[in-house]
Amino acid sequence: MQLQRTVKAIVRKGERLYVAECIEIPIVTQGETLDELVAKLREAVALHLESEYLNALGLAPNPNILVMMELELDYAEVETIVRRWSDINLTALKIDTNNG
Repeated sequence: MQLQRTVKAIVRKGERLYVAECIEIPIVTQGETLDELVAKLREAVALHLESEYLNALGLAPNPNILVMMELELDYAEVETIVRRWSDINLTALKIDTNNG
């Protein structure tokens, strides 16, 4: 079995705080800013892993933290972008049709 070199964490924006949750290990932490969150995440992962056998968790020595951020889409903005592209494409079709 090949050992993983990364611990993965997903970051989400809560109502007031950013929240990070690790996938492979039971860690959840939060911070008011992304910088604060990253510092707390590093500390929490280091503290958790110092009392664990990394091989038992499937982790290589000194793993890195891979942070993925979940972003909410502003659907009104997406709709506006889609409309713009539709208008551009319709205009292009009209130009092509008029030239033909």
